[in-house]
Amino acid sequence: MLDNLMRPIRAFRLAYLPLVMVYFAYGALGLIDVSRDFWIKEQLQLSPSDLASIGVWLTLPWTIKMVFGELVDCVPIFGSQRRVYITIGAMFTAAGLVTLAGAAGGWLTLLRPDQLYVLGALLIVLGTVIQDVVADAMSTEVVSRVDADGQPRPENDVRSELGMVQVIGRLALSAGIVAVAGLSGILAGIFSREAVFLIGLVIPAVSLTGMFMIEQEKAAPRPIDWRILGGGLVFGAVVLTLALGGMPFAQEVIFAISMAVICTMLVFVTRELDHKSRLAILFTSIIIFAFRATPSVGDGYFWWTLDVLKFDEGFYGALRQTGAVLAILGMWLFSKQLTEYSVTKTLFWLAIIGTILSLPSIGLYYGMADWTERMFGIGARSIAIIDTAAASPFAQLSMIPLLTLIAFYAPSGHRATWFALMASLMNLALVAGQLQTKYLNQTFAVQRGDYTELGALLIVATAIGFILPIGIILLLGRRV
Repeated sequence: MLDNLMRPIRAFRLAYLPLVMVYFAYGALGLIDVSRDFWIKEQLQLSPSDLASIGVWLTLPWTIKMVFGELVDCVPIFGSQRRVYITIGAMFTAAGLVTLAGAAGGWLTLLRPDQLYVLGALLIVLGTVIQDVVADAMSTEVVSRVDADGQPRPENDVRSELGMVQVIGRLALSAGIVAVAGLSGILAGIFSREAVFLIGLVIPAVSLTGMFMIEQEKAAPRPIDWRILGGGLVFGAVVLTLALGGMPFAQEVIFAISMAVICTMLVFVTRELDHKSRLAILFTSIIIFAFRATPSVGDGYFWWTLDVLKFDEGFYGALRQTGAVLAILGMWLFSKQLTEYSVTKTLFWLAIIGTILSLPSIGLYYGMADWTERMFGIGARSIAIIDTAAASPFAQLSMIPLLTLIAFYAPSGHRATWFALMASLMNLALVAGQLQTKYLNQTFAVQRGDYTELGALLIVATAIGFILPIGIILLLGRRV
């Protein structure tokens, strides 16, 4: 236990600091979450199904990370391939926060408030994606593949060190969440929604601070691979056309095209790897895709807790704070297991534990809190805190084994593109999950004040979240 506790501390290097700052800022964007969620319920006329559909669109920029990755690998701006892109990403994030503030404050009127919400959220996502691409690329560059004599280091040592960089990156992201989780509820209860969005402008300033800490950019530009950049740009144009054209089943068509494009590009990039490595990546990616492609309940459950259980801004801030602190402790204490144990074993137990920890939400809906309060003095808020405390350490754990695998196989000169493509595939799994969430919310319709279908929605979403990943792991786990 003591060894696990000390491993991230002993592994940390000053060279990791710039990417740590970017990841920290990513997590700290949660500063606006409580205010945004309450603003949506209070002021916008969007149903849970609408929000799930919007969530699909907001996830799509993550599926075209390969475009940004190719730019970061190949196109220096003012001689920079790292600092300048962090700056561009911070500018997008700041523009998104100002857009949300203008919509909430009523001083931006060029679009309807719900349209301004989508625009602001999209700008924030774009800024986050760009900075994330740079941080991902740097996470593969900070670990040397050769020793002091210029000889190749043992593969296990390189893999373990790369894994610890990913753990440290996830810890930094969680530290950002911790730093603002409770504060987000406090600010939401004190300040206007507009003011909180403007306070959020401190977040892009944090990632810019990390930019100034990059002592020397190690990457050298290479010729543009137009199969990746050109294909990605065409793909982005098709997505935009379908999104604005009002085509029936546009999201489903985009998902199918995205899958085809990303898988084709991965074939191009992995041709240099040996057959055994390509198969290992293939089966591992399928398993993690299934794990991440599970649906959520959507915003209906959140609205139910506000209207029926009377949870408020301060309590949601406390919940987020509890979850964020315990997520850090979970990653910290399990860093050895996450970097050295097999992906299939890790995800198998995470899927089982995640399903078990979904049961209290179902129980709350069906009145479990009345019985527990009568028998043990434990009411709805206590159950929510206990459930959050138990579930939160597992929120970030599933990505670390895959990130370690990606970083280990990242080819020199293609690291940002490689990382972006693999991340695009994993983020496409989130699109699949969002689409399922949309379908479930259309099937079990939940409206403001009408929660009769919420129980069935909770049960079905939990069942899919168990059956899908466990089934794929049992089918393919032995082939990894």
